[in-house]
Amino acid sequence: MPEYDGSDRRTASGAGVTTTSVHVTALDGLVNVNSLFTVAIFVGLSLTTPGQHSLENPSACDAGLEVVKKLLVFEVVSFSFFLFSSLVAQGLKLAINLLNSKDVDEVFRAHINLKVLRFGMLASAIGSVMGCLFLMLSMVSVIEIRLGMLSCGSKSTVQAVTALIVLVTSALMVYISTAVYAFLH
Repeated sequence: MPEYDGSDRRTASGAGVTTTSVHVTALDGLVNVNSLFTVAIFVGLSLTTPGQHSLENPSACDAGLEVVKKLLVFEVVSFSFFLFSSLVAQGLKLAINLLNSKDVDEVFRAHINLKVLRFGMLASAIGSVMGCLFLMLSMVSVIEIRLGMLSCGSKSTVQAVTALIVLVTSALMVYISTAVYAFLH
């Protein structure tokens, strides 16, 4: 096995097994972002209580119990996807670090195939994207609870939901295209 020369690229023994610090950095970033989104989930849950009145005057625009139930389901599903994504990323980081460690006995040295690494990174990215989509849906429910139902046509509700959907969808498109590019190259 060649000695590590201090460069970014490291090659381990085995056919087609190559890892870089870029992978670890990308996985670190993914875990950090997932952690921030997880905090947002709990903040969203803590700010919303059943029977809360919206800021709109007509009480007919208040969100019902069904919206609060939707919010809870979307938050739990979002949390599950973020947790899945983070655990996969942490597992990949552990394998890469074991693979590249000079101090680990050969018995405990990880052997990770580049295809497995790519698949794991793709699974982690998909988990993050799905978590973001469900977090966005839960934020729509929070907006409806706080500002009034979309069906009432409140200008502030429509503006908030439109801004949320446009910005989050745009950011997800950039993230997805970058992830696909990294997966294919």
